[in-house]
Amino acid sequence: MLDLAAELRRWTEEGREFAVASVVAVGGSAPRGPGAALAVDGAGTAIGSVSGGCVEGAVYDLCREALQTGRSVLERFGYSDEDAFAVGLTCGGTIDVLVTPVSGEAPVRSVLRSALSAAAQGEPAALARVTRGPAELLGRALLVRPDGTFEGGLGGHPELDRVAAAEARALLEAGRTGTVELSASEASRGSARAESGGGWHCPGGLTLLVESNVPPPRMIVFGAVDFASALARAGKFLGYHVTVCDARPVFATPDRFPDADEVVVDWPHRYLRSTATDARTVLCVLTHDAKFDVPLLKAALRMPVAFVGAMGSRRTHEDRNRRLRAEGVSERELSRLRSPIGLDLGARTPEETALSITAEIVAARRGGTGVPLTGGNTPIHRENENGHGGRAAVA
Repeated sequence: MLDLAAELRRWTEEGREFAVASVVAVGGSAPRGPGAALAVDGAGTAIGSVSGGCVEGAVYDLCREALQTGRSVLERFGYSDEDAFAVGLTCGGTIDVLVTPVSGEAPVRSVLRSALSAAAQGEPAALARVTRGPAELLGRALLVRPDGTFEGGLGGHPELDRVAAAEARALLEAGRTGTVELSASEASRGSARAESGGGWHCPGGLTLLVESNVPPPRMIVFGAVDFASALARAGKFLGYHVTVCDARPVFATPDRFPDADEVVVDWPHRYLRSTATDARTVLCVLTHDAKFDVPLLKAALRMPVAFVGAMGSRRTHEDRNRRLRAEGVSERELSRLRSPIGLDLGARTPEETALSITAEIVAARRGGTGVPLTGGNTPIHRENENGHGGRAAVA
């Protein structure tokens, strides 16, 4: 849902009533993962998508119905063997969709408004919603901040809210969207229907979908060359915050890289050691000059980043590896280096080369092979690395 934050925030500010349908679980091959959303307002205007077109019509109707009833509903869509054009995912998978009305004085309205505001302004926060459990809890929400503070509630019991907030904060720190399972006994200790005896039994427990809103991942491109300009453009298209770095001020100028978020004039290895990186950061070394490459890659291969790639011919690659070994870089560290960078697409132009490089980055992130899908028998839609759930524990 948070991917629609800018538009939905405007809807809430205008006082519109609307319903949001969010993908909360995926089985098998499906076009979109947990967190994908479609929203419909009272006038019938729709934005977003939950399936790339397979079941949009049926989900649209569910949103209209939820606006009338004021109740959240969880619906499963899967492949229809009898009629591939019936309501179902013809790709063969299943998706569970939670439809939540955001109207009137609905309990979740203020929480969702805060979540949409935070996401639209780029503030880190996690939105946790009940996607499986007692009907009265379905769709209840918590908004969790990086410091662990939260607003909203899952049913009125502090212990349940505390456990959910802790789990959501853990996913937020990892920059992940996923599900969290609370066992029956754990959920009972934090139930909305707390009795004088200290809670009630919740058969099957609870499932929460946690959507994390974090700053975009970084792509740092070293080397102010023509290939870097095309790569910056491709990186922005993929949602990265792109930095171009080069030690030569005559080449590293904003005018040459209009698509980059920032252009830095500094020695690459010095800049890398001073700037913020994390496990989502990708580093693309396009300088293919030993005086830049070797100190930069020596530092990069020892950092917990997502991707380190370097441009150059195979001869350059062998010479670079020899120099790195001489600098004390281990074979294990060298195994992280993707060089020559990019997939074999036969690329020639800067734009084609940028496509080759970003294709390898996507394949590395998603676990793809890079081989043509034609004639293959591997799954098209692999398990999303953000879709793995966790199990909560009550202290």
